[in-house]
Amino acid sequence: MFSVFQPVFSVSHRRAIGYHASLRARDDTGRQVPSHEVFTQAARRGDLLELGRLAESLHLGNFFSFDSNDEWLFLSLHPAALMDTSYGDALLASLKNVGLPPQRVVLEVPEQAGGETTRFAEIIDSLRKSGFLIALDGFGVKHSNIDRVWHLRPDIVTLDRCILQQASEHSHIERVLPGLVSLLHESGQLVLMGGLSTERDALIALECGVDFVQGAFFAGPSAEAVQPQAAQGVVDALSAASRERVAARERAQSARLAPYVSALESAAARLIEGAGLADATRGLLQLHETARCFLLDASGRQIGDNILPAARASQRAKRFRPLLHSEGASWERRPYFIEALRTPDRVHLTSPYLSINEAHLCVTASIAALTRRGTEVLCVDINWDVTAQRR
Repeated sequence: MFSVFQPVFSVSHRRAIGYHASLRARDDTGRQVPSHEVFTQAARRGDLLELGRLAESLHLGNFFSFDSNDEWLFLSLHPAALMDTSYGDALLASLKNVGLPPQRVVLEVPEQAGGETTRFAEIIDSLRKSGFLIALDGFGVKHSNIDRVWHLRPDIVTLDRCILQQASEHSHIERVLPGLVSLLHESGQLVLMGGLSTERDALIALECGVDFVQGAFFAGPSAEAVQPQAAQGVVDALSAASRERVAARERAQSARLAPYVSALESAAARLIEGAGLADATRGLLQLHETARCFLLDASGRQIGDNILPAARASQRAKRFRPLLHSEGASWERRPYFIEALRTPDRVHLTSPYLSINEAHLCVTASIAALTRRGTEVLCVDINWDVTAQRR
């Protein structure tokens, strides 16, 4: 049996900040046997804990031979090992033997391990107090939930590869992934995304704001440490590709929304001249992706009801009928109201978001204008579900 180490890179630092240790073995024919097969065979024989401790000792000795004093060692823990009351003490003793402080070891805890037991949380807390860093591995698989993160308070959360796969296949999942990463950041966790094998995978990771990346695209498992500058060129090239992707999306969005910006400016001019809302927004309502127009007063309160395109009621509108009528609704906390007041006479465009009116994805364009009644904010919701299908 022997150890291999796959580097974990920091996107910001552009270098390896740790290594994930894995066990390898060879059978009688010399074929390399993956670690999961080795552990499966050990589980059948009832030798799982013994093999786990042997593997950890092997990893610790090999990792200590690396010419470095900073990188973390990531160790995957089997749930059975975690529930063993002597595990932490045994691991600390092994670390002492090789002269490695526990602060340089990240213990990867399977997200589904331990269930909801208080005992499991106590074990994790004890390991943390001993100096180990805790990584919750596989977040996003099966019945994962953010409550698990809040309860265990890991230092790092590793997103399950199924999230990456879903984001690669569905644009709406890719679009919300930065929000998930942001939620984990606000909860106090650094975020790692592994299993990155293509440039597309790596770009998704980069653009959703994860802290750490790992995968064959950057470097595969090896018995040797990588050079400090190994990932710099790759990360720089990815950053350049990401900037171009973002710029291309912005150009496409700007071109797509240009007719709405122009029509909204014209509608605002008509309002200033004294036209009613329905008359002023006639041109806007003729644009194919207009969902509704509405008017707000200076406090963010809606004046009158929504003005809808003629004969274009959607099935969604019928299902969300209790939300359709918005006269008197307060939108004072919405970005389209706040930004419009901040820069009057200029059109503001939101990012795509879920509209409460019909629970659909939309972009809102807004403009603040001084009418005969005082400052008012004219808004148009643009159906982004339709727009997104044309990407």
